[in-house]
Order: sequence, then structure tokens, then C-alpha cells
Amino acid sequence: MIEAMQDLGEFIATAQPQDVLGFDIGYGELSVECRREGIVKLLTFLRDDQNCQFKQLMDVTAVDHPQREERFDIVYNLLSPKLNARLRVKLRTDEKTPVTSVTSVFSGANWFERETWDMFGVFFTDHPDQRRILTDYGFDGHPLRKDFPLTGYVEVRYDGDQKRVVYEPVKLTQEYRSFDFLSPWEGMLQAPGEDKAGDGTQEGGE
Repeated sequence: MIEAMQDLGEFIATAQPQDVLGFDIGYGELSVECRREGIVKLLTFLRDDQNCQFKQLMDVTAVDHPQREERFDIVYNLLSPKLNARLRVKLRTDEKTPVTSVTSVFSGANWFERETWDMFGVFFTDHPDQRRILTDYGFDGHPLRKDFPLTGYVEVRYDGDQKRVVYEPVKLTQEYRSFDFLSPWEGMLQAPGEDKAGDGTQEGGE
């Protein structure tokens, strides 16, 4: 199995040297790193070449590495029913540099790329309908970025007086509670029921 993936990785790297930066095998799957500008060409090759036949695009997503200059890995997960094999293609980009849409190669990439734009803020050029898909209208920010606050920026509620949904800045309505960060056993002075046990004599006993 590992030998077959190694052979496939070497074949892809040799066939597409201008676009493939390298490959590795991890957790039983082959991953190919692609030059950002060559993603459409590489996916077309992987779909059409008789030795690959990765006919299905299963997912497009991103991984955020905020410490890097090119902080995002865009990840394409492919399936070849002919080979009974999966392949992961990755490329890097930053917050401002768009990635070319692959909807011309796999039409199913449409909603996957919209989700990646919505959650991470990675823009795809030549996309037929680059709109948010999971968040609400007017949502501020991209929730799966590592620097996005857990509370978000706004809260949504229905206002009974105005008879409509309103958006307001997030307000923490209670004071922060003080936590001692102890487990229930470390912070417990006596075990449950210990006060009732007394000295071990039962009621009515001698």
C-alpha cells in the first residue's frame, strides 16, 4: 500500500514538475503540495490521466497557520474509484492573495469554495457565485480563523418591541466568575455523605 502511494506520488511529481512542489505520505494517505498558480492544471491532470483518474472532488477546505506569512493551506481531497485511492492536494496562500477556482474542473467545488471563503476568508477568482454560504447576511469576519474571537463580534436576537431581528455588539451580561481550576476531587474537603457517616455507628445502635 505504502509502496503504491510512493509510486503514484513520484509519477505525479514527474509528470507535473512545474506545478508539484513535493509530496509526502502520512497517516496512510498521499499528500501532494501544489504551486498556487498551477492548481487548475494539476487537478485537470489528476482527473483525466489514465494512471490517476481522480474523478471525484470530495471536499475543499483550509487550515489556518497564523504564525506563517502564507497562513492558509487550501486542501483538496480527491477520490479515484478506479484506483480505489484517495489523494490530498495542498497549496499555500495568504489573507490577500486569491486562489483560482477549480469549478471549471469539478463543478462540485462551487459550494466547497464558498464555505472556505465564508469560514476562512480565502477568495477564489473566476468563481461563479462567491457569496457566504453558512453565516448570516452582514456577518463580520471569518469564524474558523484562529484569531477570530470565540464570542464573535455581534449577537442576534429578536426584538419584541421592534418586531424584527436586531444585531448588537456582543455584551457579556455577567461578571467573570472566579475559577480555582481544581478538579472536583482536589477542591473537595470531604467526600459526599461523609458528614452523615459520623463515627460509623448507625442510628439506634450501641
